[in-house]
Amino acid sequence: MTEAELAKELRAQYIQNPPEGMTSDEVRDMDDDDLLDMDDFLHEFDDIDEDDFDVEGFYIF
Repeated sequence: MTEAELAKELRAQYIQNPPEGMTSDEVRDMDDDDLLDMDDFLHEFDDIDEDDFDVEGFYIF
């Protein structure tokens, strides 16, 4: 899947259900790079396991 195809799918998803603080029109007007960056930010911590907290790193509590 290309970035353009992914952006098209994400745009349709976020237009139907925009993130908190945004409107469908704002999502519609975003360029592809901004849309992909927003999606990465919204799902940044989805893959973190609870057991990873003993691994050395930077955490904000």
